[in-house]
This record gives sequence, C-alpha cells and structure tokens, in this order.
Amino acid sequence: MKITAVDVVLCAQPAVTPAFRWRDGLPGSEPAHTGGWLVLSTDDGHTGYAYSHRGVILADIADRRLRPELLGEDPLQREWLWHRVWELDRIEEMPLYIHGLVDVALWDIAGKAAGLPVHRLLGGYRTAIPAYASTSTFATVREYLDVADQCLELGYPAIKLHAWGDVDRDIALCAALREHVGDSVPLMYDGSAGFDLLDSIKLGRVLSEARYLWYEEPMREFSATAYQRLAEKVDVPLIVAETSDGAHMNTADFIANGSATAVRTSAGLRGGITGAMRIAHLADAFRMRAEVHGGGIVHTHLCMAVPNTTYYESFVPANPVTREEAVDANGLVHAGTTPGIGYEAEWERTGVPAGLEPYTS
Repeated sequence: MKITAVDVVLCAQPAVTPAFRWRDGLPGSEPAHTGGWLVLSTDDGHTGYAYSHRGVILADIADRRLRPELLGEDPLQREWLWHRVWELDRIEEMPLYIHGLVDVALWDIAGKAAGLPVHRLLGGYRTAIPAYASTSTFATVREYLDVADQCLELGYPAIKLHAWGDVDRDIALCAALREHVGDSVPLMYDGSAGFDLLDSIKLGRVLSEARYLWYEEPMREFSATAYQRLAEKVDVPLIVAETSDGAHMNTADFIANGSATAVRTSAGLRGGITGAMRIAHLADAFRMRAEVHGGGIVHTHLCMAVPNTTYYESFVPANPVTREEAVDANGLVHAGTTPGIGYEAEWERTGVPAGLEPYTS
C-alpha cells in the first residue's frame, strides 16, 4: 500500500455558540474560523482523516513539509513516519495541535485496512469508561454549584473545575464545591496556567485539604523545575505535562524530577496516537496514571486502549447543562465499532461533500 495523495480540505466553521471562556484573561470558544481536514489517500482505496481547527496553518505546513515527505510512502509504516514528522519538526517547530495529525490519519487507514476500530488495533483494554464533567468558567460560585448539581443529576460521577484564575476567588470556589457535593464525589481542578509558583502553592494547599483528586496546570509547563518546587510544597496530586513540547521525552523530565503524581496524554497535544501511547506506557512503568486529555472520537479510542486512564473528559460549556451525546445516562462512554477512527460522520457534518475542494498547490 502507498500514499497517493496528501490533501487539505478547508471548511468554514461558524463561531461556537454559546460562547464560553476558560478563565479571566484567556479566550475560550472559537470565533468563526477556517478548519481543515488532512486527507491521506492510498492506492488500496483506503482514506485516512484528521481534523484541525487551524486549517490555514495546516494547509501551509502540508504544502511545504508533509506532502513531499509522505507521497509514495507505505501508510502502515507509522513508526517510521512518526519519526520523520519529528525530524521535520526540528526545522519547522510545528504547533502542538498540528504535530500529531499525520499519525491520526495513518491510524485511521490502518484500522480500515484491518477492519477494526483503532482502539482494538491498539490492543483494547475496556469497552466503556466513566466521564467526568469538565466545566468552562461561569460567573459566580452559586452558578458553579447549580452546574454541579445538574452534572450529577445527568449521571456524571465526577467534576473538574475551570475557574477564574484569581487565587482567592478560586480557593473560595473549590472549598464551596467540596462542601456542597460532599466527600464522595471526585473533584478535580484545572488552573489553565493562570498562576505563578507562590499562588499555585497557596491554592494547592487548599485543594489538599478539600481532598481534590488532582491539580492540573496551575502554571505554564515550560519549567519542570517550577513543578518540582510545587510538588515539594503541596500534598494534592499533580497531573502534569499536558501542553509541554516534546511528548514522552518532556513528560519523562516531570516524572524524573518527582513532580508528577499522574501525567496527561492526548493525540492532539502529544504527537498523535503514537505519541499518546508512548506516554501511557512510560507512565505505566512508574505505576502512574496517564489520564487522556480532552474529549472527542480520537480520545474515545485512547480511553478504551490505555489501561492506566480512569476517565473520559466531557466538556460542559454552558448553563443549563446538556450532557455530551457520547455520554450515556449512567455517565459512561462506550467503545465504537466502526473500522478506523470513525471520522466520516464528522466529515459529513462539516459540509465537505457539498463541494469544497482539496487544498493543493
């Protein structure tokens, strides 16, 4: 089998509604934008897809770097091609959200060629997993408590906060939520990189007292040493390396310096499915969890294949709360059965078959 075409299909996407934000000072929902499908075609008739919200950037990188590298190659040589993309990254410094797209499309082809969903091709570990409700940022403590009640009523067994990025307000919120839901509901907190070390310590001590399950990205992850200092000062488990460059290589630094209680893994920010699985196996060697970051169909496959992940992340952007379609009334997400990744429904939803042409130059 050979790759015969490397196309990017651009598609206009409307602004996300209702709009949401992550924390004060940090944009959240996407405005109207141009998305892009990376489409790899083969001489055996199998097509692999991967999607990015940054279609124009994807088209440029595909034109200058990816197409010349991939044409004529065997798509089942995923490991070789994964390393080749890393080689290109040395001169291109690809954005994290672009880096793994080739790998995702190659896994899609492999699953279709084998007649198996990707989670089965990865080995398979489970057929269902609980989903936690991952909030956007709401206006008041009272609204957060109302949202939490709705999430629990809808079947979500656990809740993760994205709050304001104001240490004193966030402390009050985290304590209030624990008191409101009681001790039996697992709670997590994500700082969206809003703090320096001093405020991260201050907040982390409160999270420890409130028995939060994990403390996620209070600081930018440029400095593994800063996280080492944080780990020395707080008892709440730190889950690290969500957005740091270098995939498994950089994750290893966080583990080696003692700052990681658990790590993040994902296809979108850690080098595709291959990179995500490397991180999961690395963490497993240290008996650590590798929690899959973000929802969506690719991460559903990862959740079914990674033994040391415990939850699917289901985003709750608005109040009133609507349960994500993939999550059932018992708060579970189930494994798909479609060969490959199963992007075809999303492909149709974006309107591509209606006449948009592939980007080629």
